[in-house]
Amino acid sequence: MTGRLVLVVGSPLDPHVSAVADAVGERGVEAVIVDGLSFPATPRIALGERLDSIAVDDRELGRITSVYVRDVYAHPLSYGVDASTEMEQDWYRTLVAYREKAHMMLGLLSRWSQMGVPVYNPRTTEWLQPKPVQIAVLQQAGLPVPETVWTNDPAAVQRFADGRRVIYKPIAGGAATQELGPEDLTEERLRKLAGAPVTFQELLEGDNYRVYCMDGDAVATFRIVSESIDFRQNEESVESFDLPDEVIAQCVKAVEALGLRWGGIDLRAGSDGKLRFLEVNSSPMFLGFDARGGTNILGALADRLAAHAS
Repeated sequence: MTGRLVLVVGSPLDPHVSAVADAVGERGVEAVIVDGLSFPATPRIALGERLDSIAVDDRELGRITSVYVRDVYAHPLSYGVDASTEMEQDWYRTLVAYREKAHMMLGLLSRWSQMGVPVYNPRTTEWLQPKPVQIAVLQQAGLPVPETVWTNDPAAVQRFADGRRVIYKPIAGGAATQELGPEDLTEERLRKLAGAPVTFQELLEGDNYRVYCMDGDAVATFRIVSESIDFRQNEESVESFDLPDEVIAQCVKAVEALGLRWGGIDLRAGSDGKLRFLEVNSSPMFLGFDARGGTNILGALADRLAAHAS
């Protein structure tokens, strides 16, 4: 079955999910939300042995128009997930259940990728998303990145921090970026690396920039002014901003190097004024940037999702 249908994967409680679904509907293409947060309680998904044997709530979908993936909430630590009660009652059973959920959702989305359905973004690229490989892939592609080390080795931290300012942050996110101080380089403090590795990175002191790229085009660019090392929730201003063509071309190259159809690229200027790539987010938030920068990323995304119907 082939239909003029766009799948939006994520929770209806996420404003991005409902906004994308509504915007696609306004373009004359049906949009259906698959609630990845409530699954497997709902919706009911059945996959058969054929690649196009896909049913959601008894509706045969087959090869659809396109897919927008906001999140599949595949881990108890995923943003928006509250599995504290289940983890306290039976942590092992809960982790197994989330593993099964993750494989089912990966199977669902990968089927559409295999059939050639445009997926924004495919789960088949997830192995390139962890920062220790993402930054290395961007550097290999010839893109400027900050000097970084991911490690649980105290000696490696001391060597890296010698004679320069350094920031540190979790490898997978979840806490604010902070500057490394003398108190962090004590033997007692560094022993904590035995509990979890950490990202250490050269401190870049310039402004932050966010670029949204989709299918080989930059759809919006912003400058973010903040006095904080971590600009998130500390923005003094967010404004639409024209970056040089060379930087835009680099951003497009970064998204393509990671196998993505769309992404939000974070860059920051060093003391030499050169922009360096900090991250390519495969499911970036954008409604707040639209509101503050006067842009229409939502419209561009909905246009692209609906356009595949033709």
